[in-house]
Amino acid sequence: MILTLRALGVGDLATAVPALRALRAAHPDEEVALAAPGWLAPLVDLVGGVDRLVDTSDLDTPPPTRRAPEIAVNLHGRGPQSHRLLLATRPRRLLAYAHPDAGHHDGPHWRDDDHEIDRWCRLLAWYDIPTDRTDLALHRPPPHGVPTGVTVLHPGSKIVAKRWPPERFAALARELTDRGHRVMVTGSADERGVAGRVARLAGLPADAVLAGETDLGDLAALVAYARLVVSGDTGVAHLATGYRTASVVLFGPVAPARWGPPADRPWHRVIWAVSRDNPAWDGVGSHPTLAAVGVDEVLAAVDEVERAVRVSGAVAA
Repeated sequence: MILTLRALGVGDLATAVPALRALRAAHPDEEVALAAPGWLAPLVDLVGGVDRLVDTSDLDTPPPTRRAPEIAVNLHGRGPQSHRLLLATRPRRLLAYAHPDAGHHDGPHWRDDDHEIDRWCRLLAWYDIPTDRTDLALHRPPPHGVPTGVTVLHPGSKIVAKRWPPERFAALARELTDRGHRVMVTGSADERGVAGRVARLAGLPADAVLAGETDLGDLAALVAYARLVVSGDTGVAHLATGYRTASVVLFGPVAPARWGPPADRPWHRVIWAVSRDNPAWDGVGSHPTLAAVGVDEVLAAVDEVERAVRVSGAVAA
């Protein structure tokens, strides 16, 4: 058995897809188990190549395994806690970044400036496992029960600093609706309040708010068949990348160089306002790098990605 650890969220799993697929290809006859939160199961099924999900929501208790793994792979972090968690399963070999405090002297050295996709590809390359960083596509689920061809606005984020102000999302929703977009507002159950506020300010009907009403599988299907996604730096943006859905992603305070979509895809547009004269942040609400982004700038980016979709569609035809 190959046991991999990635006990994080949607975007974290999506950026680990090339590494997971590389492990599958390198060990075609071994069971590949992924230690990750159980609620990610619908997305794990869409990744492919993972035989079993081991419900692991934190780093306090070793993942329950039927037997000691042949190889444990730390796709979670630099250690030492995640290293020790995997070592507690008594693997014959651990593939991980070097961390002497965890008793692991093997592996490459961690670099803070790696893109999250490249971080795990570089780890496996150090152990002579070839990877393809462009292998990001997720399996497309059937669109049963979700609207298709809609524009998805996702105003929430677990990190409040990463949220573009809801008033601007509402202004964007109004303008896109006037342009003929069918706008839907998504989010978690905890984000239903902010999603509802966006919809009310935008004059959208109540059924345009899907926050808290979709499970992860439904959300993946919604994005897979969407016309456009506009969001902050959060899991939905990575779903858009996985489905090659046109997207505009607003970054701040974390740089897109670490979490952004592939730069060679013109139908994914990143807005990053760090170089502007932003005011000092008081730690409340949206980070200044996001507060500096205006609605007109996002609308211009929408025009760019939709034009890129039309051009790429024509080339494909």
